[in-house]
Amino acid sequence: MYAYSMAVRFISVRTLHVMVMLAAIAAIAPAFAQGPDQPAKQKMLEAPDKLPKVDRTKNLDFLFDALKAAPDDASAKHVEARIWAIWLRTPSDTAALLMVRAKAAVDAKQNDIAIKLLDSVIKLRPDYTEAWNRRATLYYMQDDYGRALADIQQVLIREPRHFGALTGLGMIMEELGDEKRALDTYRKALAINPHLDKVPERVRKLSEKIEGRNI
Repeated sequence: MYAYSMAVRFISVRTLHVMVMLAAIAAIAPAFAQGPDQPAKQKMLEAPDKLPKVDRTKNLDFLFDALKAAPDDASAKHVEARIWAIWLRTPSDTAALLMVRAKAAVDAKQNDIAIKLLDSVIKLRPDYTEAWNRRATLYYMQDDYGRALADIQQVLIREPRHFGALTGLGMIMEELGDEKRALDTYRKALAINPHLDKVPERVRKLSEKIEGRNI
């Protein structure tokens, strides 16, 4: 009973923290909505178009160790693709079909339909991390930072090593003007995947701006 009450207390505190954070973001996000004079929005990190078959002899812990130890970008991308293949593995045939339809909707630039399809996946299988991640990306593209951040949090609860979600979080924080948190988040992503495209450059620029030195 003690353990249960402590767990409830922990969840309540974390929920309150998230609600406060999202309320603050909802208040300032409209000021950062993309206008006609603003540069095109950066693309969030996504899985490569072609993925290898899931190697059931290699689990995620093994692959993340291999990712950190990769001697070069080419080797890292090979390992990264294997990680994405595991993340994208759908938990049921119905979820798989809905994910295929969601991707087709995105390709057709029907993002609202894609979001509704992902809503269905999440309702059906809330344990499927990649549905949360895909929906976060679509909310981000619509400048709906509150919902994007809420979905990213769900991703990171289920997979704290999700370098794609961490990179997306850094991008949102940077766009919202919270450069210190963006820098911290980019560094967390690089600690997991040192070979992320463009992230080292973002870390260098933000570090120089915030800390006044090269890293």
